[in-house]
Amino acid sequence: MNLRAKGGWVLLLAGVSLLLIGGPAAAQPVNVDAAKKEGQVVVYGAQVPQAMEGVNKGFEKKYGIKVDYWRGSSTQVAERALSEFRAGKPGYDVVEGNRGVQLIMRDEGLFAKFVPPSSDKFPAKFKEKDGMITPWRALPISILYNTEMVKANEVPKTLDDLLSPKWTGKISMPDPTRHTTTAQFLWNLSKFKGDKWLDYVKALAKQKPILVESLAPVTTTIIKGEAAVGIAYIKYVKQYKGPVSYVLMDKYLTDPNYMSLSAKTTRPNAAKLYIDYICSAEGQKATAEEGEFPMLPGIVPPIKDAEKVVPGMIFMDNPSEEEFNKLMSTTFRQIFFNP
Repeated sequence: MNLRAKGGWVLLLAGVSLLLIGGPAAAQPVNVDAAKKEGQVVVYGAQVPQAMEGVNKGFEKKYGIKVDYWRGSSTQVAERALSEFRAGKPGYDVVEGNRGVQLIMRDEGLFAKFVPPSSDKFPAKFKEKDGMITPWRALPISILYNTEMVKANEVPKTLDDLLSPKWTGKISMPDPTRHTTTAQFLWNLSKFKGDKWLDYVKALAKQKPILVESLAPVTTTIIKGEAAVGIAYIKYVKQYKGPVSYVLMDKYLTDPNYMSLSAKTTRPNAAKLYIDYICSAEGQKATAEEGEFPMLPGIVPPIKDAEKVVPGMIFMDNPSEEEFNKLMSTTFRQIFFNP
């Protein structure tokens, strides 16, 4: 199924505007005893399994409720959830993913309203007014590099440094014609470069980057030495073992991720308890230990200079349906494949 062809981005901008009206939705209590009786929660998420292990095991140990976790990219998660929902057979209780695809699913009716009590200390500016999706982590993007291939005095300091001839054929990044977050990232470069953002994208394409499916494989290509540098999430330097580090910059385009409750779950209490646990201090600390940047203030991952990253995070905007389709199927295809 082609997510964009199904009109997934319909009403996205209108939906975002509606979220700005009124105050935040009220938190809802969770019935722990009922959740334990349900005994299981099925989660579809974009988070790599190794980064969810600590959180999921902590939840299982605390409540005796089994977590069945299926992982795909945010786009793949949305495609599976939408297909199941439209077929009337949703297999998920909770869906995790980035803002763009979560809003698509919300607008199609996949989610039920739920505001976890433990999210009350999250920054108000990140909360959704309608209570249909709950932020739980932030994903700042930077330059990653192979510490054995790139000498300390050669490490790029900014995205502009990637345009140096020495990086030609040595940069790894997701294919922006297939990966929505990368298309979103390139489009949001306008926050730094104004009207010249597209000139930067064209210059980057001339560097003949190694295009992969999504952000996680970028790290793998760097560790294997297939690429010297790449554009990916900072968290991967903790989640993948190998000679990889990240570039400390002043500002980072950042993708917020959300947890949402299925509107047709047969295990509503277990699903609510899982989301509440993820947003609790215990869950947020476990999240940080896995390299994530959680929403709860004062908690950062065990990554060098992580506390310096947080102030520079800039949340990305979402293109409209028409803009996304044009970017991925026309603009970026022309730039990267038909120069």
